[in-house]
Amino acid sequence: MAMDRTVSTVTPAAALFRSLADETRLRILQRLAGGEVRVVDLTAELGLAQSTVSKHLACLRDCGLVDYRTEGRQSFYALTQPELMDLLVAAERVLDATGHAVALCPTYGRA
Repeated sequence: MAMDRTVSTVTPAAALFRSLADETRLRILQRLAGGEVRVVDLTAELGLAQSTVSKHLACLRDCGLVDYRTEGRQSFYALTQPELMDLLVAAERVLDATGHAVALCPTYGRA
């Protein structure tokens, strides 16, 4: 990102990264990269409560990263922007290159 960007162009990027700043949402996105999935499947695969999964899916849906289609009484969730996975792969490369130093960050890393 160029240093001369205005706040109006940086703000959406900050919102995007905030939406990705949760381990559960990242796990959901990784699962959705493999194809459509129902909430019941995510709860079983991630070992989380239905309300937790639904809350995170709502966040991702509000950000336009995930959507769903209904089939009968079931809802199937999918990525709306598959290129998001390219971004996450690039992030993994940055983490590898820095030796995961961000994990030691006093502000955002783990204690």
